[in-house]
Amino acid sequence: MTGSAPGRTGEPRYGEGVSLVAAAVCPHPPLIVPELAGAAAPELDDLRTAADAAVSRLLGARPDCLVVLGTGAVTGWIIPPATGSFRPWGLDLTVPLVPALPDDGERLPLSVTVGAWLLGRQSVGARAGVRVVGAQVSAEATPAELARLAGQVHEYRPRVALLVMGDGSACRGPKSPGYDDLRAEAYDDGVARALADADADALLGLDPARSAELKVAGRAPWQVLAGAVRAAGGGWRGELRHHSAPYGVAYFVASWEPA
Repeated sequence: MTGSAPGRTGEPRYGEGVSLVAAAVCPHPPLIVPELAGAAAPELDDLRTAADAAVSRLLGARPDCLVVLGTGAVTGWIIPPATGSFRPWGLDLTVPLVPALPDDGERLPLSVTVGAWLLGRQSVGARAGVRVVGAQVSAEATPAELARLAGQVHEYRPRVALLVMGDGSACRGPKSPGYDDLRAEAYDDGVARALADADADALLGLDPARSAELKVAGRAPWQVLAGAVRAAGGGWRGELRHHSAPYGVAYFVASWEPA
């Protein structure tokens, strides 16, 4: 199911009655799954450790609802049951958005599938009582569509957390998926600073055309995060837990919390 958030009661007013309590940013390379990476799995051990810590911190904020947000073919909500699969990448592994629900429903995009996999690595106790829903955002979504989705995040009251999935540029060197682009490192450094500083304005300022040229998968989800934080109001603090580009693709892990 995609579209508007269910049970809507009208658009929230910025800075009033909103409920975002924490956010985490993680990348979604299929190789983050050790069984898929095989002998190369240790190369991403630091990334997995950072992502596990960020998701643990997110659940530690004790949200009532956790939204797993990533890029997808369309823009809208994914309500469980919904399931993702790593079969297209050579691993016979399916991942439900909510482990307790049957392996059925809507198909998850890769970004949300990896997010669901990361959630599944947390203890059952840490996830107990937390409603999980998904959201996907198209790279072609308009600023108005991004802002609308960001506003709808706050309708999952009273306490909602965001797990935002997205990779940086894929043009970091001649062996990268997008070959080499000298603009990529500066772009990624800017994203890293914005995530470290919880700088919503910097994320909202990312240029869609430049991002597409650099094959950035996270730009639209990051901008939904930024819009949701702006709607929440108040000060926010960030922590950049990981920043690397081991395969020519930039990976970031960060935690955001109200200051």
